[in-house]
Amino acid sequence: MSTVGYVHSIQTLGTVDGPGVRFVVFMQGCPLRCKCCHNPDTWELRGGTEYTPEQLVQKALRYREYFGDEGGITLSGGEPLLQAAFAREVFRLCHQQGLNTCLDTSGCLLNDEVRALLQETDRVLLDYKYTDDAAYRENVGCGLAPVQAFLALLNERQLPTTLRQVIIPTLNDTAEQVLQLKAVAEAHACVDKIELLPFRKLCQTKYEAMALPFPLAHLPEPSHEAMERLNTLLKQA
Repeated sequence: MSTVGYVHSIQTLGTVDGPGVRFVVFMQGCPLRCKCCHNPDTWELRGGTEYTPEQLVQKALRYREYFGDEGGITLSGGEPLLQAAFAREVFRLCHQQGLNTCLDTSGCLLNDEVRALLQETDRVLLDYKYTDDAAYRENVGCGLAPVQAFLALLNERQLPTTLRQVIIPTLNDTAEQVLQLKAVAEAHACVDKIELLPFRKLCQTKYEAMALPFPLAHLPEPSHEAMERLNTLLKQA
């Protein structure tokens, strides 16, 4: 009997979640409670639509002509590691069809099912939220150590990795903190790209609809100029 997965939503022609044009699957369920979370409606595992791996891959194949040489399928979240066995089977079937696979994750879980999933993964988008443990514990709900262990495994396996960080004013938007992220990347040969993503507050309406407080409602979004300055730092030798 095929494994069943729980899916929150699907974006059929995504262009920001991995190389090329992607079929992006947002998985249901997340063990973290990030203060900047855009999708509180993904937290509970059983809240999504049920799919078998076969059903999901067949749906993705309808858009194959748009993928080109680089595109493919991305599993995002929520947190796809929470459904690692399902994700592995999806990626295995994708590889049978010649589709590129990309995993967008916080890297907060590491077990045998996750290790098996990584064997079927072509690229990881690792959301490296902060560069110190205290900030992780305060703003994410876990420590930094699990993420460091996950990145170490990616490096050991030489699995192409993009480090991503949401830039939040007053929390991680200083030059020093961005240079620390750059140092993390330089210490891991698997990392070939860093993406800084601006903090956005469009999600406030979701929190209001769910009668939940948005923990970072009091903070501003970073300016375009601030993001440019931080991105310039990454490009300097």
